[in-house]
Amino acid sequence: MLLKYFHQITSKLLIAFLLLTSLHSFSQEENQKYTPVTDPKVSEKLTKWQDLKFGLMMHWGTYSQWGIIESWSICGEDEEWIKRFRNNDNYEQYKKDYEGLQHTFNPVKFNPKKWAKAAREAGMKYVVFTTKHHDGFAMYDTQYSDYKITSVNTPFHEHPKADVTKEIFKEFGKEGFMIGAYFSKPDWHSSYFWWPENATADRNPNYSIERYPERWDKFVQYTHNQIDELMTNYGNIDILWLDGGWVQPYTEQELWAYRSMKGFKQFNLQSQDLKMAEIAKKARDKQPGLIVVDRAVEGPYQNYITPENRVPDHAMLVPWETCYTSAKDGWSWRKSREYKPIGKIIHTMVDIVAKGGNFLLNIAPNPEGELDPEAYELMEGIGAWMNINGEAIYKSRAIAPYREGKIALTQNRHTKSVYAIYLPDENEKQMPSKMWLSSIAPSQNATITLLGTNESLKWEKVGDGFIVDIPLKYRKKLEEQKAWVLKIDAID
Repeated sequence: MLLKYFHQITSKLLIAFLLLTSLHSFSQEENQKYTPVTDPKVSEKLTKWQDLKFGLMMHWGTYSQWGIIESWSICGEDEEWIKRFRNNDNYEQYKKDYEGLQHTFNPVKFNPKKWAKAAREAGMKYVVFTTKHHDGFAMYDTQYSDYKITSVNTPFHEHPKADVTKEIFKEFGKEGFMIGAYFSKPDWHSSYFWWPENATADRNPNYSIERYPERWDKFVQYTHNQIDELMTNYGNIDILWLDGGWVQPYTEQELWAYRSMKGFKQFNLQSQDLKMAEIAKKARDKQPGLIVVDRAVEGPYQNYITPENRVPDHAMLVPWETCYTSAKDGWSWRKSREYKPIGKIIHTMVDIVAKGGNFLLNIAPNPEGELDPEAYELMEGIGAWMNINGEAIYKSRAIAPYREGKIALTQNRHTKSVYAIYLPDENEKQMPSKMWLSSIAPSQNATITLLGTNESLKWEKVGDGFIVDIPLKYRKKLEEQKAWVLKIDAID
């Protein structure tokens, strides 16, 4: 009897340990197990997406009027990063004021054609737009809620481009972009997720799903209906990008293990089954080959992994993408306009691509529907670099050893050309006179060129690597580039 009890406790402790690792993956998604895609149409689209490498993400909603973090300030959790900036002593009033932002949201300077042109010139190839964040405000014309941009309660509803999602997808589609719809699985405005008669202590449903299964079933149907609208009424959709990874099914053992963890803060975590298999099937019936990203949820509906705002410290040989803020203070628009330097953005992109990933750069519109001048300046600077060096990024795959010192490596999956991308320190304005790599060697008759020039460079084999001379005229010509790229047309 004691032995049986010991085995039960040991089993639960093991599950707790494994789930602690899984919970940690909510913020460390790159540690998750990847399930390969089996649908040929999805696999084909995923390969195409991997070739694009560089995309635009846009967080935009009523919250931009206050210049605050998107959605999270109405969540009752006590976290420093989601502190409410007003009425902190009256949480319920704050939520009412937040929801009241619908009545003043009027982005009359909305110009998606300008956004799409700037994104194309920056070298971006796909877009992921927030059709609905956790607060439940729909940036599209849903028929299942009046909390939306096209509602008569929203001043912008009279504008001819009031359905901003439709206009964004249309204009970016004209520029040849793959189209991605961000959609939040939790919906804090829905009475089927946050029941109005109960307090909202945290991000989870504020009622017992086990006691009120019919209420949860209504939320599941609501979610299916809203996703179906996007798949039906908004043209070609390539990616369904689902956020809110804590909304997923859990077994009783998993829940027991989570609740046993010291310091575990998701107090009301429950099994929250949205029937992802049905969502994926119905969506793909309308959009064949659709890439589904049920992010931070291991399994067949996370078609690529999504580390957030960071670069893994190792190459990942599965489909993955880092979503990354262009601003220093978050995903949504701020009055501060603190954008990261162009060089940092480019270096981050190179590091990600060299490790096999895609780079999804978030740029947030302001309350009037414009992008900041600094955002356009950032995109222009990235585009100038990509115009010269983009062939080292697009259609590339990771090649070992991925990185050697300041030099990152990529390889074109079609031509097999290898690119050595030199990432200078902040104070380096000019290329070194010689570049040396010890880990790869060009083939005997290989040609090495410096992107941005038309002439081949002198090189010689050294051990298992090689050294190449960079003439002064080229170093001067390409001064103050954020990174320099050698193209090697064949390696041993």
